[in-house]
Amino acid sequence: MEAERHLDWPGCFNVRDLGGLSAAGGRRTRRAALVRADSLERLTDAGWQALLDHGVRTVIDLRNLEERGEDAAARPAEITTVRLPLDGTRDRPLWQGVEQTPGFGTPLYYRAHVMRKPQLSAAVLAAIARAEPGGVVFHCVVGRDRSGQIAMLALALAGVAPALIAADYELSHERLRALFAELGEEDQGPKLAAHLAERGTTAAAVIETTLSSLDVEGLMAAGGFTGAEQAALRERMLEPQ
Repeated sequence: MEAERHLDWPGCFNVRDLGGLSAAGGRRTRRAALVRADSLERLTDAGWQALLDHGVRTVIDLRNLEERGEDAAARPAEITTVRLPLDGTRDRPLWQGVEQTPGFGTPLYYRAHVMRKPQLSAAVLAAIARAEPGGVVFHCVVGRDRSGQIAMLALALAGVAPALIAADYELSHERLRALFAELGEEDQGPKLAAHLAERGTTAAAVIETTLSSLDVEGLMAAGGFTGAEQAALRERMLEPQ
């Protein structure tokens, strides 16, 4: 199942369908409904065609304005792009002591971010829920951290168990080796794992601990995510009963 969830979109390296996961009530997440990815601006013409062939019609870009560049190939007219920067970079107290450390590349900051800025995640989830018919892909730069946070919240609201959500996050590390090699950069994986190990934990354990300590539904509601939007999100993400 993990191999089937990885998508080969030329130009990207860390693209994964969030379908096929067991959810509450004996249901499963729907394939081709929600996809997480690294930056889509690297897609080639063949990559955009693969995205269309997968049924995607809405792109949600989680990057900050200064991180955006030009698309390597023309973005298809069929695609609706929604730009919702997730970081909230102007909130300096939130990021001080984090952004210059390896913890910035791990789920260690998720809990603080969701609790302090629930409206940012809620806006992304609402955009997914309200998207036009077709698949939705959300992406950041490497498809691991901001994309990981939204995947964590969306899957939790769909009733996927924390252990499965954590396992999904971990899949990015293997996929990113090729991306860092393509960019001529050092693989971040070992440094991030060492940073977590110094704290006696792993990325998967942090995801599970974070979910166990958060009222995801309540926090997203506090951020403006309505009951109707939550129902629409579940309807989009889950296979029919």
